[in-house]
Amino acid sequence: MNTLKNVSYKIFMLALLIAVASCASRQELVYFQDEPLNDAFSNLNKDFQIKFKPDDLLTIDVSALDPEAARPFNLPAVSYNASVIAAQGQLKMQTYLVDAKGNIEFPVLGTIKMGGLSRSDANAMLKERLSEYIKNPIVNIRLANFSITVLGEVNKPGTFIIQDERISLSEAIGLAGDMTIYGRRDNIFLIREIDGNKRYAKLDLSSINVVNSPNYYLTQNDVIYVEPNNARMRQANFTQNNTLIVSIVGVAATIAAILIK
Repeated sequence: MNTLKNVSYKIFMLALLIAVASCASRQELVYFQDEPLNDAFSNLNKDFQIKFKPDDLLTIDVSALDPEAARPFNLPAVSYNASVIAAQGQLKMQTYLVDAKGNIEFPVLGTIKMGGLSRSDANAMLKERLSEYIKNPIVNIRLANFSITVLGEVNKPGTFIIQDERISLSEAIGLAGDMTIYGRRDNIFLIREIDGNKRYAKLDLSSINVVNSPNYYLTQNDVIYVEPNNARMRQANFTQNNTLIVSIVGVAATIAAILIK
């Protein structure tokens, strides 16, 4: 009987030690822990305007009182799905890819620098260039691949295509199904690329003042990460340890049954 007690005690102590050692720490659960501190809370977008970047896909429509004069400056519309044409009654516009140097190749005008320009700046520049060929040109520029990514403690993490090219942090969280009860409202992590470099900021959704932050409105390809709170970490530890302890208790019961025989 003493042997049985000793074995049971040792198994219990082993289970306790393993459970403690297996506790998940913040370092094991949280993304992006080693961001440069000097970039945190930096003002990444003071004027709330998107600016075109490499790998952006742009649609550019040029029109004028004389449609024939504008025709050479428009790419031909295409569609690979006849049912789309029948359903929508229109063709799909071709896009211009902003290359690594920030340029696009535009009909007649050739290479044009678009990287770093806002929509209004790009419109003004194109109108000036086109005025040499067209009287009173009208230019409509759209960003076709504006997307954001939301990760972490949200109900529907993923990458989302934004149609109107303007979205706030709150709207982005809404697209992802809102935060779970385990998400930290006071520590939303933002990753943004500016001039080819990754920059970082943190936002506090628990404060109404977040709407005044220069980073409250997002730009294309932003990544939002919602960090798990302490309750989520405790839950992760509890679930992990429970599974381990149940397994060890089962082994202990088996050994005890053998010793009793």
